[in-house]
Amino acid sequence: MAPRDISRPETVRGRTPRLAASSPTRGRDRFGRATEWIARAMGTPAFLIGLSLFVLAWMLWNSLTPQGWRFDSADLGFTALTLALSLQASYAAPLILLAQNRQDDRDRVQIEQDRQRAERNLADTEYLAREIVALRLALGDMDQRMVSRDELRDELRGLLEELDARAERGGRPAGEQA
Repeated sequence: MAPRDISRPETVRGRTPRLAASSPTRGRDRFGRATEWIARAMGTPAFLIGLSLFVLAWMLWNSLTPQGWRFDSADLGFTALTLALSLQASYAAPLILLAQNRQDDRDRVQIEQDRQRAERNLADTEYLAREIVALRLALGDMDQRMVSRDELRDELRGLLEELDARAERGGRPAGEQA
């Protein structure tokens, strides 16, 4: 049997990718995405207008059509409509809460990633600041060790005079006699 790659959840405990596709985690994620879609859809003007038109059509149908065609009595305050709307509301509230919890989880992950990114940026900035300070110090030391133009000119004049003196003596260094 080949070694399992535990970094891939679908291969843990011998699961194949085909079986992993129907795992509870994927099912929860699919359900979570569905709840977010429903919560988003219920918060749109189109849903509110559609629901209002549905309720209006229900009420008109059960008020204006002949008695045999009606399925909800206006005399009893549209009991079936009230029951349907209560059922819709009883499912809407938990679905909206589930969607909010998923959004909170995503926000929490995003905040953690932002915090880690900010820490890395701070560390990089501190490193660069230390490097700049080190460069400034190194340049400051070089300024103290650097010879000025006048000092260099004087040193070169002195060497030139020494060379001229050698040339006059026949190329021998000073202090040597023939």
